[in-house]
Amino acid sequence: MMSFSTVMLVLLVFVVIILANAIRVLREYERGVVFRLGRLIGVKGPGIILLIPLVDKMVKVSLRTVVMDVPPQDIITKDNVSLKVNAVVYFRVVQPDKAIVEVENFLFATSQLSQTTLRSILGQSELDELLAERDKINHELQKIIDQQTEPWGIKISNVEVKHIDLPVEMQRAMAKQAEAERERRAKIIHAEGEYQASKQLAEASKVIESHPMALQLRYLQTLTEVASEKNSTIIFPVPIDLIASFLKTSTKKK
Repeated sequence: MMSFSTVMLVLLVFVVIILANAIRVLREYERGVVFRLGRLIGVKGPGIILLIPLVDKMVKVSLRTVVMDVPPQDIITKDNVSLKVNAVVYFRVVQPDKAIVEVENFLFATSQLSQTTLRSILGQSELDELLAERDKINHELQKIIDQQTEPWGIKISNVEVKHIDLPVEMQRAMAKQAEAERERRAKIIHAEGEYQASKQLAEASKVIESHPMALQLRYLQTLTEVASEKNSTIIFPVPIDLIASFLKTSTKKK
């Protein structure tokens, strides 16, 4: 026969175990999905939650945003270029009961859905579109995945294509294309400059044609600029038109 103290100790241990199973404390970002004899009775929390031992069972769900890395996927684009693309998905649980009841493992399911959607959407795009319109593709991925996960009580807030791994041959081809594009732009700029310079020269020739003395003044200015250089000897032809007026004056004096 057990003594009275032993019985009390056993009862005390039993009560402690019952209270430990009956009382739960949930943080601000946590919710508890409670099942009573297998049936869903609701979502509890945050704070202290009281459960009926051996009758109620609670599944804890976090409401914080989950950052999920999508592993690199082998993709063939619409223009038959093989790529490896990975992405990152930002999502959170907005309806904890659906996240537990409607899908077995919502984290694994969201990861698999993100991978298949990434391959499907990027496979319908061309390489230039993937590189130039990444924001548009990110928005389309977010919209499609969010529609698929809505019945699970999950909200996809953002999807970002993180890295596009191009083959070496494609990288070389794109480098050559970029270099050719830069050369084309340089030639266009040079041709535009020549065109503007020719227009300015044409206007200058019209001014000189209407004012002959402007040519002589320009000639004298050139002489001044050349004389400022540190040259020992300068041979510079002088046009006869420049000194014709002086010759006429001298002839009249005689």
